[in-house]
Amino acid sequence: MIGDTLLIALYAAIGAAVAGLAGTAALRLLRNRSVALSLAVVAAVTVAAMLAGTILVSWAMLLSEHDLWVVTMVCAMAAVASLAVSLLLGRSVVRGSRALAEATRALGDDGRFTPPATAPTAELAELSRQLAATSAKLAASREREKALESSRRELVAWISHDLRTPLAGLRAMTEALEDGMVDEPRVYHTRIRTEVERMSDMVSDLFELSRIQAGVLALTPTRLSAYDLVGDALAGADALAREHGVRLVGDAVEKVPVEVDGREMSRVLANLLVNAIRRTPADGTVAVSARREADRVVLAVTDGCGGIPPEDLPRVFDTGWRGTDARTPPAGAGLGLAIVRGIVEAHQGRAAVCNVPGGCRFEVHLPAAP
Repeated sequence: MIGDTLLIALYAAIGAAVAGLAGTAALRLLRNRSVALSLAVVAAVTVAAMLAGTILVSWAMLLSEHDLWVVTMVCAMAAVASLAVSLLLGRSVVRGSRALAEATRALGDDGRFTPPATAPTAELAELSRQLAATSAKLAASREREKALESSRRELVAWISHDLRTPLAGLRAMTEALEDGMVDEPRVYHTRIRTEVERMSDMVSDLFELSRIQAGVLALTPTRLSAYDLVGDALAGADALAREHGVRLVGDAVEKVPVEVDGREMSRVLANLLVNAIRRTPADGTVAVSARREADRVVLAVTDGCGGIPPEDLPRVFDTGWRGTDARTPPAGAGLGLAIVRGIVEAHQGRAAVCNVPGGCRFEVHLPAAP
């Protein structure tokens, strides 16, 4: 009995192997054809393997022709059903694949991807979701690129304007000095030095911003107290505040530790203070605070500028952005706040701005030192 069972299994395996080899060869020949045809081949191989094994077993066991005919008819009906189901499935997969291909082609043409309403298989559905996510990322990237290109154009235009005016003044003053048309050369020398220093600061800001945008800003974090950082920044901005008649206040400063690059963070606070002092009218107040919130340290500079238009708030930290009233050279080239954001993000923090009664508040959120 066991011998007969092994013999039957052997003959069935031989028939299945022959059918499998034939199916593999057919699939290799049809590898560049439709998936529907490949599914039909798979269904045909399954039935052929069963039929071949049955015929071999029938021949070996000397079954009657009637029994062999019955088994053959059963296999034939199974083949018809298998082929019908495989063709239906294949057509469904082909339709889904073509719809996905059309949607992908649209992604390449106009950058928009509209996923098909339905997907015949989980794999095509997952591919459709991944393409939709990629389309969203590409759209966001294009928007960022447009915004960056717009800010670059504005930056070039503003810097060209800001350089043209002092250069024209420098040329006029030097020509006047050369022609001996100046009664007090010392006054012209002072003006020339002032303009040169302002242009030097502008070039320094451009260099700093280029390092930030190139990702080569080298940081040397050390453990510092926010109280010391704010104190140094207030001391450095005191002369400018006195010149503009602005009062500096730093009462709400907690002694919280932070791990930052002292030089770069001092530049952040200096830029924020200079911006606040220049925007605050005489007899106004600029307040600086430092506090800990959970795992963050928040440094804030509040001015009395009267507020920023809500539509301009998202652009405040853009490269080259300046308010509509900041078209004159003393307002700078619109790089200070862009540098602030770049340095803060290099410290794994974020910069934010919001309007408050009478002015606006710039906040720097930094990871708190452990």
